Amino acid sequence: MDAIALLKSLIAIPSVSRDEKAVADFLEKEMKTMGLVVQRIDNNLWTQNSDWDESKPTILLNAHLDTVKPSDSWTRNPFEAVEENGRIYGLGSNDDGGSLVALLASFIRLTKKEQPYNLIFAASSEEEVCGALGMKKLINHLPKIDFGIVGEPTGMRMAIAEKGLMVLDCKTLGKSGHAARNEGENAIYKALEAIEWFRNYRFEKKSELLGDVKMTVTLINAGTQHNVVPDQCTFVVDVRTNEHYSNLEALDIIRQHVACEVSPRSVNLNSSCIDVAHPAVRRGLELSLSTFGSPTMSDQVHMTFPTLKIGVGDSARSHTADEFVLVSEVLDGINCYVDLLDGLVIN
Repeated sequence: MDAIALLKSLIAIPSVSRDEKAVADFLEKEMKTMGLVVQRIDNNLWTQNSDWDESKPTILLNAHLDTVKPSDSWTRNPFEAVEENGRIYGLGSNDDGGSLVALLASFIRLTKKEQPYNLIFAASSEEEVCGALGMKKLINHLPKIDFGIVGEPTGMRMAIAEKGLMVLDCKTLGKSGHAARNEGENAIYKALEAIEWFRNYRFEKKSELLGDVKMTVTLINAGTQHNVVPDQCTFVVDVRTNEHYSNLEALDIIRQHVACEVSPRSVNLNSSCIDVAHPAVRRGLELSLSTFGSPTMSDQVHMTFPTLKIGVGDSARSHTADEFVLVSEVLDGINCYVDLLDGLVIN
């Protein structure tokens, strides 16, 4: 397959999260043209090696089809793939098109000969919004997986740990009154105490790979007009957990310290990590691939088996205007994936 040509075609099809049908239709057709047997649920696609052997372990290769919405600061057409000076510009080129086409090309190369494992390639949807119809749904329809490669832009470094995410909706209650008189109970002032705690508190267990648990107040809303003491204040906190705390454990600590209502939108997006003794990590180290802890979240949160996040491109380019990926990154990524997985024994 021509990975670069396929990437350019994918960029040209808008695939913002929850609107991936057109790109899924296109990729399904292309994969069938390559001679692959493609299965589909909603806008998720997957294929597996033709010589499937139930006695072998199974490896999953996964990348996502969807993109974020293009920002207003784009100076180019985000849906036009333009190659200039070795760069391919376009929305989703870096996050996650480069990894997607590289993993598909690797799947084709790896399955040309017998491997000590079964291999699945899956292109998932709704990753950018952690949607219910993406990997969260697809994972329940796949065979048992023993190990997964999640393609995200890491510069082909091995992310052996990934921070979790918990979004908290918080609320303080007061009593309304006239702002000109000393009456009422200001809910904003109550919220300030909690917000100050979120700003300054440090969880005891720090990760060598992921650092501290990070809490950031990102939204706040209160009041109806200038002369009314607000009786309610709501604010949102973005919590990024490390591998030493489950989201439930972190939530319990938070509730012990703040005097406000704290409601998590989900507690299921936990931090993940893989043992450095895992055969895939050991192989990567032999290939001089470096390791790190990733502060960003991926579809790894839906996977209960060991996973390694490694992919084409640079995370710093993700979600930015005039996003691009290097042609050399895609081609080198294909070779790196093959070197990492060819003949790998994982059991």
